[in-house]
Amino acid sequence: MLNSSCPLCLVKQCRFFHQDSRRSYYQCQCCSLVFADRGAVLSAQDELAQYQLHQNDLNDEGYRKFLQRLAGPLLQVLPEQGLSGLDFGCGPGPLLAKMLTEAGQTVAVWDPYFAPDATVLQQQYHFICCSEAIEHFVNPAQEWALWLSLLKPGGTLAIMTKRYTTLDAFTGWHYKLDPTHVSFFSENTFRYLADRDNFELDFVAADVVILRHRKH
Repeated sequence: MLNSSCPLCLVKQCRFFHQDSRRSYYQCQCCSLVFADRGAVLSAQDELAQYQLHQNDLNDEGYRKFLQRLAGPLLQVLPEQGLSGLDFGCGPGPLLAKMLTEAGQTVAVWDPYFAPDATVLQQQYHFICCSEAIEHFVNPAQEWALWLSLLKPGGTLAIMTKRYTTLDAFTGWHYKLDPTHVSFFSENTFRYLADRDNFELDFVAADVVILRHRKH
């Protein structure tokens, strides 16, 4: 594993980071991504079974309030209504897309299990939002490259995922206990991506980041 490529930046500079009772974790020395041992990744069937345990009700006010922490900052940076967006990894209850649509945007949804219509991945969007999904990406370089291809010039990425800080904090972090969570981002990880791919970066909350692509 120490000689393997980082699943995000693909650089071979990974070192052991942490071990718990279920799996090992490694950290990329280039982009700071922490990732679980890929040998411990769930099968697609087991992963889907975990997702089906989630209760994401479109009428759940608590869930709506939770998603507002992403929707609110995103809507603030969008210059107008009627823009095209993609809720990537929308899950079984695409409430985020519904909220953004209610605010006047036009939002498509995609999810490998619950909304696998590949036609929505064949056009470009003014914005892409991803709520509590990026931590599930086994090979996040693939999804990131896809997002870059789907964004229109000057487009916006809005991502919700809890960010790790230090090794000590990671050791007792509940977020890593979910077996479907395999890729863990830090502020430095997003800084690396923003610098590499020409984004303006704004950490609007402890678990929300907005990246706006520079046109030039």
